[in-house]
Amino acid sequence: MIKKAPSKTETKTTKAKKAKVAETAALPPLSEEADSSVLNRLYDVVQSRKNADPSVSHSARLLSRGTYKIAQKFGEEAVECLIEAVAGRTNLLVGESADVLYHLIVMWVDAGITPDEVWAELARREGTSGIAEKASRPKPPLTTPDATKQD
Repeated sequence: MIKKAPSKTETKTTKAKKAKVAETAALPPLSEEADSSVLNRLYDVVQSRKNADPSVSHSARLLSRGTYKIAQKFGEEAVECLIEAVAGRTNLLVGESADVLYHLIVMWVDAGITPDEVWAELARREGTSGIAEKASRPKPPLTTPDATKQD
């Protein structure tokens, strides 16, 4: 049986997955105290790596690539998260969810958004039906190609 050489994309993906596994293995085990404050700490770490050497920091490497690449990576991670959800693999969904949150935080740092701003928006929406909240958003004016034509 002849094996096909991996494509450049497969090689990059494989390398990224191996790096992700290595980084995860280096993390301390979950403690009884694991809670949402970890997101604030993660934000602080990513923020501190903003001007770090991209060759030694994954966060610095992502930030150095610019908004387009950061958003692209977030999208890739979101799709992986969706795939695990649809497949019903909850154990893998947990890991992919963590990846999504990390890449979202990288986007926040790139955009100059702080977690406190996001938490404040969530607090503002708390207790409001999602349907009512969405209905309260300003709607852009409808424009159609015929709207500018004179009869």
